[in-house]
Amino acid sequence: MTDNDFLREALALAEQGEGLTSPNPLVGAVVVRDGEVVGRGVHTWEGIKHAEILAIEEAGERARGAALYINLEPCSHQGRTGPCASAVVEAGIQRVVAAMSDPNPQVSGKGFEILRAAGVDVEVLSEFTPEAEHLNEAFIHFMRNGRPLVTLKSALTLDGKISAPDDNTGWITSEKARLHVQKLRHATDAIVTGIGTVLADDCLLSDRTGRPRSRKLLRIVLDSQLRLPIASKMVRSCKGDVLVAATSAAAADRRKALEDAGVEVLIFDGPGGRTDIPSLIEWLGRRRYLSLIIEAGSKVNWAVLEADVVDKVFLYYGAKILGGLQSLPMAGGTGRRRRVDAIEVRDVRLHRVATDEFAVEAYVHRNY
Repeated sequence: MTDNDFLREALALAEQGEGLTSPNPLVGAVVVRDGEVVGRGVHTWEGIKHAEILAIEEAGERARGAALYINLEPCSHQGRTGPCASAVVEAGIQRVVAAMSDPNPQVSGKGFEILRAAGVDVEVLSEFTPEAEHLNEAFIHFMRNGRPLVTLKSALTLDGKISAPDDNTGWITSEKARLHVQKLRHATDAIVTGIGTVLADDCLLSDRTGRPRSRKLLRIVLDSQLRLPIASKMVRSCKGDVLVAATSAAAADRRKALEDAGVEVLIFDGPGGRTDIPSLIEWLGRRRYLSLIIEAGSKVNWAVLEADVVDKVFLYYGAKILGGLQSLPMAGGTGRRRRVDAIEVRDVRLHRVATDEFAVEAYVHRNY
């Protein structure tokens, strides 16, 4: 077994914490003594203790003189727990192999400094850094920008349509693709749709994986006039996890009815009498929501793209063609009038989702 093998195991352990760590990062740790794994740890928010502490505790006295493999730099500050870097030193770990430094400004190299100052050999295997960054991209984005990573998700036909003009019963993509979407939802802190989608589909917008989460998936409806029906599935299923983003033009009695049903209503006045989406995202950032996924219709999709709040896209393509000028595209609105003004995406990844189906994952390019 090599350093690469042990670090891969740490990354695999970290992935087991998906949905269980927010607002903390995904972290896995492996303690190795004389070529043998003697301790493993996976961080969860509920478990409080960080992955390296759990791995050291499992190793016991065998941690002294051992090596620690971890996907993220050990922390150096006091939070819900004490600094892990100091605990690593106290345990007698002689070598630390990590995949990346911590983007948290409170850490950001300070953990490595504590280790090196105590004589611990520290090595960052840069070939694993891209994988480690992708694993914790929401946490990294939040630490650098102070707001959640915003992903626009949609299911499209091969010609880029999301709905037909007359009848939208049935699905564009397969059940396997829809199960993949649930995996995305499980890894996300909050989800947004527009009132038009709710009125048309009476959707739940829930995480249906059945897997435990560190925090409830916050379901958000953009609804400037508070048209969300009290009898809708979202309201009837609300358990402190439904938020409606409205405007001050909404009727007070509608607001009271929704709040009496347990729905939180917030006012974000924006241009043209619409809900101000950037203000909503800033509000989520202040409450340490690391990630937000948008699953909406054509108008909302364009609105969020035009507002420049989308960081990445995850587009599922079904093997179908709708055609026609009345079938709605993924993003409607006015769009860009010139090809040179098109919104660019970078770092494109293709995912084979099912037979004859694929998904495109890519990041919105910004020139600033």
